[in-house]
Amino acid sequence: MKTAKRFRIAPVFAVVCAFASVCFLLRSNGRAAVPPFHDIDPNANEVAVNRGAAGLSRWLAALRTRASVLMVVAHPDDEDGGMLTFETRGAGARGTLLTLNRGEGGQNAMSIDMYDALGLVRTQELLQADRFYGVDQYWTRAIDYGFSKTREEGLQKWGHDRVLSDVVRVIRMTRPLVITAVFIGAPTDGHGQHQVSGEVAQEAYLAAGDPAKFPEQIREGLRPWTPLKVYARVPFFRVTKQGIYDYATDKYGPVRFFDYVNQKWSAQVPETNIEIDAGKADPADGLTFSQIAREGWGYQKTQNGGGTIPPPGPSSNPYHRYGSRVPTTDKEKSFFNGIDVSLGGIADLAHGDTASLKEGLAELTKLTDDAADTFNPYKPSAIAPLLADGLKKTRELSSSVQTSALAEPGKSDVLFELGVKENQFQKALSAALGLQFDAVVAPEKAPTGPFAAFRGPSTTFTIAVPDQSFGVEARLYNESPESLNIEGVSVLATDGKAWTIRQEGEKKRDWAPGQEEHFNFAVRAPSDAALTRPYFSRPDEEQAYYNLNDERYRNLSLAPYPLRATLHVDYQGTPLEMEQVVHSVSRIEGIGIVEDPLTVGPALSVSVSPAAGAVPLTSHHFEFTCTLHTNVKGPANGVLRLRLPEGWQSNPSQAQFSFARDGENETLRFQVTPNGIKAQRYEIKAVADYKGETFEEGYRLVGYPGLRPYPYYRPASYEAVGVDVKTAPGLKVAFLPGTGDDVPRALEDLGLNVRFLSANDVETGDLSSYDAIVLGVRAYTVQPELRWANARLLDYVRNGGVLLVQYNLTNFDANDGPYPFSLGSNPQKVVDEGSAVELLEPKDPALMWPNRISTADFRGWIEERGHGFMKTWDPHYQALVETHDPDQDPQKGGLLVAKYGKGAYIYDAFALYRQLPSGVPGAYRILANLVSLGKNPEWK
Repeated sequence: MKTAKRFRIAPVFAVVCAFASVCFLLRSNGRAAVPPFHDIDPNANEVAVNRGAAGLSRWLAALRTRASVLMVVAHPDDEDGGMLTFETRGAGARGTLLTLNRGEGGQNAMSIDMYDALGLVRTQELLQADRFYGVDQYWTRAIDYGFSKTREEGLQKWGHDRVLSDVVRVIRMTRPLVITAVFIGAPTDGHGQHQVSGEVAQEAYLAAGDPAKFPEQIREGLRPWTPLKVYARVPFFRVTKQGIYDYATDKYGPVRFFDYVNQKWSAQVPETNIEIDAGKADPADGLTFSQIAREGWGYQKTQNGGGTIPPPGPSSNPYHRYGSRVPTTDKEKSFFNGIDVSLGGIADLAHGDTASLKEGLAELTKLTDDAADTFNPYKPSAIAPLLADGLKKTRELSSSVQTSALAEPGKSDVLFELGVKENQFQKALSAALGLQFDAVVAPEKAPTGPFAAFRGPSTTFTIAVPDQSFGVEARLYNESPESLNIEGVSVLATDGKAWTIRQEGEKKRDWAPGQEEHFNFAVRAPSDAALTRPYFSRPDEEQAYYNLNDERYRNLSLAPYPLRATLHVDYQGTPLEMEQVVHSVSRIEGIGIVEDPLTVGPALSVSVSPAAGAVPLTSHHFEFTCTLHTNVKGPANGVLRLRLPEGWQSNPSQAQFSFARDGENETLRFQVTPNGIKAQRYEIKAVADYKGETFEEGYRLVGYPGLRPYPYYRPASYEAVGVDVKTAPGLKVAFLPGTGDDVPRALEDLGLNVRFLSANDVETGDLSSYDAIVLGVRAYTVQPELRWANARLLDYVRNGGVLLVQYNLTNFDANDGPYPFSLGSNPQKVVDEGSAVELLEPKDPALMWPNRISTADFRGWIEERGHGFMKTWDPHYQALVETHDPDQDPQKGGLLVAKYGKGAYIYDAFALYRQLPSGVPGAYRILANLVSLGKNPEWK
């Protein structure tokens, strides 16, 4: 039993390492110690390609090699999933994906989540995709601050050394033999952030092995690591007479590339040194590697709306080699040509007398070869004895190396590789034996009766609160024909707090073939239990990188979930461990029963959304709403009050709330009377009092049905922005939703009642009662029915209505407007939020009433000017505003207005939807003018 626990380290860091296979090299009693490799999968059920014989075949391939590859990209969905899947599932390589940012600045085709909340959604989406790629996931502190056109902007906003240090740190943690990148650090990458990822991938190849680079990491306990090769994918572009096309700037440039490893320029297209055949079939799965990867990529739905699996066929992924520390050739068949990736190659890492190590590795090689050669998918348990022997031998080797006189550097590297093999052996052995292990919150009342088994698991609460008592049930099933001994099941908290966890009933028992076992635990969360929340944050949306609230989890996807369960089994004298996150059980309509990790939340969540809004200067009072959510398991009563600016009052002065049960929401309304409004920002805070505690922040579970949710927290505060804004009297406005759009709330801030429409309302309803209809961002993409209802919208305009169409990209063409227009093949965007603005028609009615719009209304914008500027348009459209980024052609297609019959058709590419939730005054004034256009005396 001692060998099974050989690699335990300090409890707090053990949790971190266990959660994500983090490969820190730490110190323990003056000796180098390798952390455990128990990566706890937060998923309750494996995806198909990781189950059964297919899953086992992957681990058998991994056991026979020490190959390892790390890929560096900028955003979620940048990754070359086909290549990664080929390497992990085909070649058995250990795969790591390092994504610089979490996609906070992108678009969202699935939910209203934007900015940091969107980053959490895309984190979960990429983790789902990673299950298909077969990789471990890491991140830097960088934030996607929106579309970037130059590498220089990315380096300026992120800080070169900040990003490079994080990349070097992950390399030192995961120790890959080969580094790869999708991008090369040149304009052909098409995005400034892409270019930064290509540059730092090559620079980190040079820096990671240098102890003088980022020495604070060495003091932390990491060791330098020198990768042997670095590659980047050959970019997609054509050389033309004009040069090479940069889609970020929509311009052609010279054929010129910089090699960051060898520090030289080239006027030649990077040559292809290797082509990865991702179109090759994986016999164990019945799919090509590209198909497997594409299925995973399809889970990144906020960007693609849901992907499709392509038909089988050739799929060649070309890569250029920028550096190699081993002899190789111009044309290679593998990233690992010239590298000894056999198990015996582990001995090359050591310095000193390696005879016994080589002998042990030779024995290990024979065991893995025998297991792979004799594997029968119909009798997977037949190779279990070989895998158990391999696990035992690996532990013996680790113990021998630990006490040996092998020198550093080298000794810890050998222990690292043996730790990888120990983890892989445990996964392979548990798969061969068909051991099933799950841990869930115990239901209050277990299902009974003859049909209980058909109803599925009973639903439970999903969020625990401090001081709560509840049960946890561990469920085990032995699918193998072998008898095993259950040495014990344990449940541990990951936050280092004093949880009370007591096992009920028998602890050790025999586990016969086909036998189901249950272990029950009584759990009590302490009053200071850590809440499940991101370990990173930033003070505002302008900072382009995260601050770390807890350094322990740096570079990880998320902090560990609160509870983990471990199964300790003895198979033929060999200890085996399986670990699982403790899950809750819920039912989602249209999806069914789902298990998600149990989280810990506050007793009360106090939410104010959005974070800011307009208060017209003429307002004598306005409504303020706050939503309370209870996680208390039973009744909860208290009061909600507002902290207001001096001299302001609310009616009521405080509001009573009362909940009957866990999970309820209540929205409380206050009428706020300001003591005069000026053109400035005022802060309002909501505070809930319950059982002597105050609650001043709230969360919402971000995402959409079918994606694992995660809580996004923000203070219960609101910036009331005094804005000199007016709207036409008596306006009736309707809104048809698109994606991630909070324009209706902004219209309500202006004192308008907004009616939400569906596509069916547009097709069959009476639209004539509305003065203006606003279409949400990318409405034509997420509301495909608009294709058939569009004629009715144009009829509405012709009869006197105002239609405001916010920007669209796909599924939007010249036939959708009253007169032709075109976005072009590369719809333009203006990403500099401070770019100069010129009013082309300053006296146009749309800019004159009821608010006189000037260039001052474009000050203080965030993230970007706009997205999806029209390239060409019919003369019936009037272009009102021009702006552009540096070195960009003037963009006049951002705000187009056309008279059509008695009404007005407006296309708006300016990012009002980003500005309004942040309380940008000019955005409110522009929106007010556009929806008021139909009542504008000059327009009529």
